[in-house]
Amino acid sequence: MFQQPYALYDYHVWANQRIFNHLEQLPEEVFHAEVTSVFPSVARTFGHLYRFERLYHSVLAEVPTEEIFPKIPVWTAEAEGVSVDGMRRLFAGTAEQFHDLMDRTPDPDQAMTIVHPSYGSLHTCSSDILRHVVNHGTYHRGNVTAMLRQQGYSGVPTDYLFYLVECQESGQ
Repeated sequence: MFQQPYALYDYHVWANQRIFNHLEQLPEEVFHAEVTSVFPSVARTFGHLYRFERLYHSVLAEVPTEEIFPKIPVWTAEAEGVSVDGMRRLFAGTAEQFHDLMDRTPDPDQAMTIVHPSYGSLHTCSSDILRHVVNHGTYHRGNVTAMLRQQGYSGVPTDYLFYLVECQESGQ
């Protein structure tokens, strides 16, 4: 899994784990505390990320759009009201599914067409979708950091450079 989009996904998983590890060190109520931000809580931010990771996995697995959209309420319910550890487990399961799919998709530049009922067709490739997943996660991890600061807590560094340093130190 050394191809660039797959390595970027590994970074994404690492960054989420860093935040989960950090959140587990904070008071439990921080995860669900209501704040004024893009989402009303850290938990709801991760719920959004979870729901869309499931959606993007389905897209990459070439599940037809009409089968994906009915699952969104199910994914929303799965992430509703869970603890930090529960959210970590949801993300771990999704990461496992992504890794399994990537193992079965040796060409990250495999062409694909996504059909959306409102936005039409997009001719793209698997690697573009993976880059979007990573970028989307980076954006919302920034939201989480802002929410933590709003509650009086620091965030945790999740920059790609820190991931590379950690990989180098561990010999990966």
